Amino acid sequence: MVQRIIGAKSPRSGGSRTARKTLGGTSTGTQPVKTTPAPVAPAATAQVRQFVVDEAGEGQRLDNYLMRELKGAPKTLVYRIIRSGEVRVNKGRASADTRVASGDVVRVPPLRLADPAVAAEAASRVPPREFPILFEDEHLLAIAKPAGVAVHGGSGVSFGVIEQLRRARPTAKFLELVHRLDKETSGILLVAKKRSALTALQDQFRQRDTGKTYAALVIGDWPASLKVIDVALHKTLDAEGERRVHAVAADHPDGRRSISLVRVVQRAGGYTLLDVTIKTGRTHQIRVHLQQAGHPIVGDDKYGDFAVNRALSRGEALPGLRFGRMFLHARRLAFDHPASGERIELAAPLPEECATLLARLATPTPT
Repeated sequence: MVQRIIGAKSPRSGGSRTARKTLGGTSTGTQPVKTTPAPVAPAATAQVRQFVVDEAGEGQRLDNYLMRELKGAPKTLVYRIIRSGEVRVNKGRASADTRVASGDVVRVPPLRLADPAVAAEAASRVPPREFPILFEDEHLLAIAKPAGVAVHGGSGVSFGVIEQLRRARPTAKFLELVHRLDKETSGILLVAKKRSALTALQDQFRQRDTGKTYAALVIGDWPASLKVIDVALHKTLDAEGERRVHAVAADHPDGRRSISLVRVVQRAGGYTLLDVTIKTGRTHQIRVHLQQAGHPIVGDDKYGDFAVNRALSRGEALPGLRFGRMFLHARRLAFDHPASGERIELAAPLPEECATLLARLATPTPT
């Protein structure tokens, strides 16, 4: 089977791509539903609302469906009403990852939301932006997402990659995220340009038919014998609605089996560069697995070594060099093209700041 290794091209110049033979989680995506929701009522007279899912909403996660329908609703509010059981699908309780189907009736409790005109005005202020392109055709777009940019708005973030792309491409009829990357993670991100491509690619992600490898720089000397991490994970939300993930025993009632394959790429200056291939797509899987093994990722502000992170960001660990991001980069992604079936393998080189840090760590310190 032919696989294509495709490098990045500038979003401005258009660039080029090459093809050659090689041995070579949680998905998301939203689409406006054609049904028109009832106008948002003033806070004092807010009422229960119902939405009927049409074909355009087929297969969406419930949380993504609601965030698109409930204009002006904070992400934390959407998750709160789902967790409380106030959102019903066909009169039954549903979880955030429930996938709605055409004809489903989604009941939403009375909510106090921003005026739609205000929400529309806020959307108009999203700055248009293109990102380095790794691959593009009429079915999908693959970009190299920089660190520090959320993939979508919500939870205190006004806008993300998908909102900026839509503003940059006003004539595009369909642009939806196929999957997610954490805000501080850089690398390959897929965007579907057709509903058929979205559903086909999301099916591959759910069935684990994609090859996803990340570059991660961890603190310390990673043991060469540790090649497989099979540790269950449990996801929670804190009081602010932020996700937190914990390593738990295999028999934990809320734990989900999670598997990461680890390969040492380079050792340098008390740090280790790893290739991590995930066999399951749990939230924060790599970050928690590596931290649980005693080697947190450099720059991880949730699960990392805060003293080391601070020293690196201030230029104290390596005089003259400041490194202020998380060193986690989605460097490889393989999947079957949603239309042709051809095996596509995308590669995104390390960002400049990561490559610079590695080179500095590998340079012997003068005596």
